[in-house]
Order: sequence, then C-alpha cells, then structure tokens
Amino acid sequence: MLRKISLANFGIVLGSALFVVGIIAYITNNATVNLAGFLYGFPVILGGFALKASELKPIPFTQPTPPEVLTLREKQATPTQNQLRQDVTRYRYGQSAHLDEALGRLRLAPNDKERPVLQGLRESTIDGFYTLVLEFDSPHFPLDVWQQKQEKIATFFGPGLRAEVSQPSENRIDLALIVAKG
Repeated sequence: MLRKISLANFGIVLGSALFVVGIIAYITNNATVNLAGFLYGFPVILGGFALKASELKPIPFTQPTPPEVLTLREKQATPTQNQLRQDVTRYRYGQSAHLDEALGRLRLAPNDKERPVLQGLRESTIDGFYTLVLEFDSPHFPLDVWQQKQEKIATFFGPGLRAEVSQPSENRIDLALIVAKG
C-alpha cells in the first residue's frame, strides 16, 4: 500500500499543515509552536516540491490479472519478474524513465528522446508458464531491432526467463518475459 502513496504529495501536505499551524500560532502569540511550524513546515514543503519535480508515476496494469495467473505467479515467477513488477508499479524518484538503466545497457536508449517508454504491463500465461508483458511505446526502434536483441534481453533479465517480442500496433512493442521450462 505504501508503494502507491506519493512521497512528494505527502511532503507537500505535511509541510503545508505544519506551516499553517505556524501561522495560527503566530496569530495567537504562541512563540514555540510558531517557530516549530515555520522552521519545519517550510523546508518540508520545499522537499515535497523537489520530490515532485523528479517523480515517476507508477505504470498501470492494462488488464486485470486473472486469479489463475496470480496463482501461477506465486508458483513460477522468478525474482527478476517480481522485482520488475514491483519497481514499475510504484513511485520512483531521481530517474528520467522507468527501466532507463536497463534499456541503456541493452542499447535501446541512446538518448532521452529516442528511448522506448514503458506505457503499461500485464500478466498472462504463454504455453502454461507465467509471463510478465511490458508494453513499450517505441517509435524509434522498430520490431526488427527488438528481435535482434531478444536473446540479449533474456540474458540481461536473468536466468530462468526467455523473451519474446511482438508488435501489436504501430510504434508499440510488447516484451514478454516468460518463465523458461524447468
């Protein structure tokens, strides 16, 4: 649950509340609370705004996950799949895009303007195995470039996974990370 709460918004609200308490204390001549409200409230507000400037929102699931896939996830999902799912579905700070480092190492992000952008994810099964599908907007890297890197992608995301790349529509690439057989 805490993964779904924006620290930036929390800081702005908390700092604003402290600052308002400081103003009220100033009006009522309560020097100690006045000082604490101003001293702590204003920096917390600034910290909240600083976090807001570097905030990456969670990536949404594009389809609800069926209960049978959730059961399969508990039995088969690799630590890498679980970590990926958890990382992209929570607020992140100080990064320019979700999976920017991974895409850079795979040579799919020469710069911020050409980087594929993760738009959504979904969980499904392929051949009876748990699958995490990452949905990218990729106007600068066509399907054939992704297919050439398919083996490297599978190796990069760790043992026990195979990767399949597909293009359901123009400029969209689906990267399926599938639990490898036995």
